[in-house]
Amino acid sequence: MTLTADAGPADAAHPGAPLETTYRPAHLVDLGATVGVLRRGGTDPTMVVDGAVIWRALRTPDGAATLALRSVSGEVRATAWGAGAEFALATVPRLCGSADDPEPLDAARHPVIAESARRNPGLRLTRTDEVFDALACSILEQKVTAMQAFGAWRWLVSRFGIRAPGPTPRPMFAPPDPAGWRRIPSWSWHRAGVQPPQSKTIVRAAERGDSVARALRTVAPADRDRVLTSLPGVGVWTAAETRIRALGDPDAVSVGDFHLAHEVGFALVGKRVDDDGMLELLTPWAGQRQRVIRLILRSGIREPRRGPRLAPEDHRDR
Repeated sequence: MTLTADAGPADAAHPGAPLETTYRPAHLVDLGATVGVLRRGGTDPTMVVDGAVIWRALRTPDGAATLALRSVSGEVRATAWGAGAEFALATVPRLCGSADDPEPLDAARHPVIAESARRNPGLRLTRTDEVFDALACSILEQKVTAMQAFGAWRWLVSRFGIRAPGPTPRPMFAPPDPAGWRRIPSWSWHRAGVQPPQSKTIVRAAERGDSVARALRTVAPADRDRVLTSLPGVGVWTAAETRIRALGDPDAVSVGDFHLAHEVGFALVGKRVDDDGMLELLTPWAGQRQRVIRLILRSGIREPRRGPRLAPEDHRDR
């Protein structure tokens, strides 16, 4: 993977000059199915899907960066802007699933999985390595509707994050660093609709953010939950969601999710199951359970909705 500036030699050092690279994966990559899952709603300030281009705003050790990805004839063309552009381009292979190995999956065990695997050959598990960003986002999604969580993420990141460089299709922002999350005042959490248990959990996690990220990169996969759930307010659901986004964990299962067990049960045995039933159904694919879940969600099979949608609660003063 080579880096080139799209300007001439005299302009290449200018901070506004983008860097470009082409990633040629050894496997088929469906960018939407692989990277698109990171978007938290249609107004996510950190990610925009603009036609065939996926835009990401990220925080790097060198500063903020914007990354644009597009698939062309089996290659992934990447362009990056900002002080962290070179670092951002280095993340492209893992974002596109270079660290993921789907070969151990025995899809033939169930016709739904086999058919979904056949129809989604470019599905890979993305990995961002942005541990604290994934953790903060997952904490915001605890025990609320997706609409509430995505709205809180948008409100907080747009106000306390870092403006993304480059010609983004709309204003974009990289998430704040752990110190930035700690500085968010109480009234801003309230304005964002975040309840005190979630805001306190993020602030406490931010105090140990760097050490947790380092630990997750060094411990065995089986010990990742232990590291994450050692944080007050972080349970197995939040730990699994963090592992999925930041580490591309192929075996993570979000136990405690409001819908997931129902969807897995309906797809595999035609009826609802609880979390214990879901784990039992997924046992034959131990080590690859997250991949099976992703294939189920890509299969198009959905349990019919029988009741009214959960109405979001709003406890803010008007």
